Amino acid sequence: MQVVYELKFLGVAVVIGLVQLLWAAGAARRQQDLKWAAGPRDEVMPITGVAARLDRALKNFLETFPLFAAAVLVACLTEKLGPLTAWGSALYVIGRALYVPVYAAGIPMLRSLIWSVSLAGIFMVVAAIFLA
Repeated sequence: MQVVYELKFLGVAVVIGLVQLLWAAGAARRQQDLKWAAGPRDEVMPITGVAARLDRALKNFLETFPLFAAAVLVACLTEKLGPLTAWGSALYVIGRALYVPVYAAGIPMLRSLIWSVSLAGIFMVVAAIFLA
């Protein structure tokens, strides 16, 4: 059976998303009490600092991940896999893995550069669908 690296990278991206979800929720709960978290959350309880940055990083992941997943699945289903999709998938996953700790640390320019790398990865996978 042929190893499909792009699908493995998709799986790793799911793990990254789960880690981000748990990290962001844990950081938020340290600022918001558990009674509020277990309740209906009718009143907004803002978060700040690292917790807020982790929340924004998670929202950013949730914006890009569906695009990456769709691109990888289309590339697989249309048999357009190759070096461009493999490298694109790797760039997305590496970029997303680095993005969160850099954002949490508050390093602005590096964060933007890493985000651009992950976005370039999506573009590479999409390009392979239309160019191959």
